[in-house]
Amino acid sequence: MIYKLPQQKLLRWIALFLIGTFLQFLFYIPTPVLSQNSNSCSNITTPLTSEEQTYARAAWQYFVKNYQPATGFTNSTGGYPSGTLWDMGNYLMALNAARWLNLTDQADFDSRLKKFLTTLNSLKLFEDALPNKVYNAATAQMVDYGNNPLEQGIGWSALDVGRILAAFDVIRTCHPQYNEWLKGIVAKWQVARSLKDGQLFGATVLPDKKTLLVQEGRLGYEEYGARGYQLWGFSAPKAIALEPFKLVEINGVQIPVDSRDFQSTNANNYVVSESYILDGIEFGLQGELADFAARVLDVQKRRFDTTGQLTAVTEDNIDQAPYFLYNTVYANGANWATITDANQPYPQFRSISTKAAFGWRYLFPENAYAQKVFDAVKDLRSPDDSGYYAGIYEESKQPNKALTGNTNGLILEILYYKARGNHPLIASTSASVSSSKPSENASSATPANLPNSTGNPSENASSATPANQPNSTVKTPIATPADTSKPIEVTVAPIPAVDSPQPSSNLKLDRPLTPVERRYAEAAWRYFQANYHSKSGLIDDRSDFKGATLWGLGDYLAALHAARSLDIITPKEFDQRTRHLLGALTKLPLFEKELPGRGYDTRSLQPVDYGGNPVPEGNGWSALDLGRMLAALYNLKTCHPEYTAAVDKIVLDWSYLRVVREGILSSATVSKEQEGQILTRINPETRLGYEEYAARAFQLWGFNLDRSAVGGEYQTASVEGLKVPIQRHRTDTNSKNQYTVSNPFVLYALEFGLDPKMRSLFEPIFQAQAERYRRTGILTASATTLIDHKPYTVHSTITGKSEPWVALADNGQIVPKGRLVSTAVAFAYHALLPENKYSQELLQGTTDLYNPLAGFYEGFYETTGKTAIGFTSSTNSMILQSLLYKVMNQQPLIRPISNMKSPWWQEVSKGNSGRGLPNIARQQTKLISDSSGNYWVSGSEKAPLVTGTKLTE
Repeated sequence: MIYKLPQQKLLRWIALFLIGTFLQFLFYIPTPVLSQNSNSCSNITTPLTSEEQTYARAAWQYFVKNYQPATGFTNSTGGYPSGTLWDMGNYLMALNAARWLNLTDQADFDSRLKKFLTTLNSLKLFEDALPNKVYNAATAQMVDYGNNPLEQGIGWSALDVGRILAAFDVIRTCHPQYNEWLKGIVAKWQVARSLKDGQLFGATVLPDKKTLLVQEGRLGYEEYGARGYQLWGFSAPKAIALEPFKLVEINGVQIPVDSRDFQSTNANNYVVSESYILDGIEFGLQGELADFAARVLDVQKRRFDTTGQLTAVTEDNIDQAPYFLYNTVYANGANWATITDANQPYPQFRSISTKAAFGWRYLFPENAYAQKVFDAVKDLRSPDDSGYYAGIYEESKQPNKALTGNTNGLILEILYYKARGNHPLIASTSASVSSSKPSENASSATPANLPNSTGNPSENASSATPANQPNSTVKTPIATPADTSKPIEVTVAPIPAVDSPQPSSNLKLDRPLTPVERRYAEAAWRYFQANYHSKSGLIDDRSDFKGATLWGLGDYLAALHAARSLDIITPKEFDQRTRHLLGALTKLPLFEKELPGRGYDTRSLQPVDYGGNPVPEGNGWSALDLGRMLAALYNLKTCHPEYTAAVDKIVLDWSYLRVVREGILSSATVSKEQEGQILTRINPETRLGYEEYAARAFQLWGFNLDRSAVGGEYQTASVEGLKVPIQRHRTDTNSKNQYTVSNPFVLYALEFGLDPKMRSLFEPIFQAQAERYRRTGILTASATTLIDHKPYTVHSTITGKSEPWVALADNGQIVPKGRLVSTAVAFAYHALLPENKYSQELLQGTTDLYNPLAGFYEGFYETTGKTAIGFTSSTNSMILQSLLYKVMNQQPLIRPISNMKSPWWQEVSKGNSGRGLPNIARQQTKLISDSSGNYWVSGSEKAPLVTGTKLTE
């Protein structure tokens, strides 16, 4: 009888072994593939700079000083002999990086790795299945998290298993002589016990000593861990998929969050930086994960923009109780939560993470914010050469002096990634991520995924409806994560160097900028530095969206001219950027081989809709956008004639047959019929102010647009006792203008001056806003602006939908308390009317609304005075143009051209081009001067003494 219990125990262990072996074969797919060849591991294509070598040496010193020679392991934190399987994976990645970065030689590498693998192979496993969650690094004993020895152990972590499997893959690839050894270790482990129903399962020990399997992993880490499993042939399809997740709006960015929160599962659904950084440097960010990573970085930048607090959040050890915290973007229903694993809050210990800052800096090397937060921690090294500290506490501004293998290992891994030319360490495509769209699709668009993102008229739902009928409806394209996979970035060559770059000699500046004005100009130019794509030469229309319209690129060209004229940038930078932009314009795919389309991805140059979704067939063109670009290109030729040939070549490649018809501007839209047929519709433009602006720009190039140019009869509405124009009377279309805002009128005034016809529209628009301020005390600068939450774009109208002072969304719905005071319009009104008391009030209310690293904000809310978070090219371009207008003694920014023998005019003179060029080689507008100032008028007008337009109520 005394042998009965031992016999039962023996039989039970035999049964468990047989079951585990069976499961191993059940889940194992015997086709592991080495993810890269070993030769590529030593291929250092971008050697570290001397400064980066200092970073690497400092990080490696952590592992030198925390090495345990008896086991070959390293301490997880400085001087504390404990370590998890995740920490062991960190060390293997650091050791590999140190070898190829020549921080250690082959003999030392081999000595360290052999000792490590020998100990690892002999570890006591939890239930003889998988490594325990934590071991004493000095003795290799199973312990708890307090480093107390435990015979049974405390379970295993599937995520930690995934981490070390990824590290094993790098070692066997870069050092194939260890492949069989590693295969033997993996074969010894019962990896399949950590897989169930396509998911990762960890094991924990209950108070009664029973083992409980629990699902492990939340969005980010779950996918990363499953990728490690997949490298060794173990399939976890549900874990590697992104579901279940939802999108939560934080600081104006839609952040992907795991739907399984602490309240429902007793596990945290934190969003942190590290999982995305690891995925990027090891596997290469692909598909939805690339989009998610960009969002997670962007929201941290947005927090900095709003609060001035540098932000780089992830989990970290800290140098005081409770010793380990999750600094998150979001966790369990709370934004910017700092919590323990038990969801206890410690906001006073939120910190800027060193490893997160390093990761974002090298994953996104052109991101200005990533560089800024990196600069704050790059020298945060221990003075006794023990490695990098974990970070900086936000509240106290003091270093978090915790020294960890996680921080220093990740820094080494990141620097090795950089040295390989930003090539992922595990270049396998086998560990792909698949996803269906989240159930919250209807609300999943980021601010950039919605139309009208910059005040660009072509982006309004009301401006380009199919057939442009008043009752037609356009559904806004919504970009879901599946729609936003990272495109292939193209490198665009600038046009060849021009013969003799010249200064803006045609511009007569009345005075230099004041120091305060220069500060404003430099702040506005920051937008174009922060959102510049060095490969394509393009600028994003808005900071949260990798896309551009032709209107936005016209803004950029106008900003370039203003910045050079104001001496904000050097002649060399102006020339380089201008030639690069012109080179990109030659590469944009033309819609139906006629004209540039409505939107382009600024990385790939491929057509996209206003939601950022690829549309290979294109989505039409906007005559208004073309007008904006034509005005900017004309002025480039005038003030910088050395670019004339290049500019004319671009515009001569376009066809104008359908955009200019019978004196009217028309735009193209695309619709898809039920049977799948794609149809193009051409309809007149009717956007009040924008039509007049674009028509004047086309006239500069000789096009006859007498029916779209300012003039004729305008219908008005009474606002504050003034006759404010709402639309022009016309019989050629049933389309209606939906609202009146300031943007197009102030832009027209800055560039073309206020001719009597335009003045009769401009003055009541301005006076109505001044009168509202006098009556209510509410500062008013009505414009189309971006905001950081739904509906993401607001038209703060003077009149809209037959109501004064209403804020409208793109779909025409009223936005309660949504009105903004526009920064750009305030600057423009002050430039145009510097002596007016109300314009002075406007300027005082908006001049400090800028971020010195990102540009001017869109404005502030009328009701609360809070800043509207968001940055656009239109706002910052208009501010630069307004400042230039001031120092030009209020002369129109568009200057007359003198060279009528350029390639454009020569082609026009030939006639019968087949491309819709003008009929005669003569501009249809001219710059004149009278007692009221200088302004452009239509060429048919023989004298400046025009009585104005006819206004009717």
